[in-house]
Amino acid sequence: MKKDFRIIGFDADDTLWVNEPYYQETERHFCELLSGYGNVEDISQELFKTEIQNLELYGFGAKGFMLSMMETALRISHQQASLSTIDNILRLGKELLDKPVVLLEGVEDVLDELHKRGIKLIIATKGDLLDQQRKLAKSKIERYFHHIEIMSDKKESDYLKLLAHLDIKPEHFLMIGNSLKSDIIPVLNIGGYGLHIPYHTTWQHEKNATVENPINYREIEHISKVMEIFEE
Repeated sequence: MKKDFRIIGFDADDTLWVNEPYYQETERHFCELLSGYGNVEDISQELFKTEIQNLELYGFGAKGFMLSMMETALRISHQQASLSTIDNILRLGKELLDKPVVLLEGVEDVLDELHKRGIKLIIATKGDLLDQQRKLAKSKIERYFHHIEIMSDKKESDYLKLLAHLDIKPEHFLMIGNSLKSDIIPVLNIGGYGLHIPYHTTWQHEKNATVENPINYREIEHISKVMEIFEE
């Protein structure tokens, strides 16, 4: 992989900081709350089905997840879920929004080193605007980034718009992230470069993607390995 990139993009959730474990914890509490209406696996699948159906309407993020939990609760309870149950779902959603931002090990060291080398860094992440802005402020790493892009989706067209805004061609752009489906494959498809850092847990929607053409692509096991590319 070449190392003269003009801009390096980072995904945020589960690339820079912890995210998916919080959602899975919230989902476990939700399934326990609704345990009178089915087993955990069935309730979890009903919630996932609702999330996917609502993506186009709500987009990605904790607020859409909260609404999907409420809709799922009403559906599987045949509209019999109590006001107390709905109140508890709202509480779970608010607690999710207020989770601490925990940087993954090695993140700040890598950002600091790349920044010292004069490479422009950006964040390109999906999610709710206010929620992602809040997490970024809590992270204390905003100073490393030339540009922050909170995207409604990460399709090829979305990346092309982003790169046009940054006035950069895809062949000069490297995207780093934990999701093959969202962070890597669309960038490869438009002629950019992708560096995949798998995370130990991934949302169902982001699974089952494979890189068919490995040109311009590499996988590393930890973000600390990013600097090895520039030392080769």
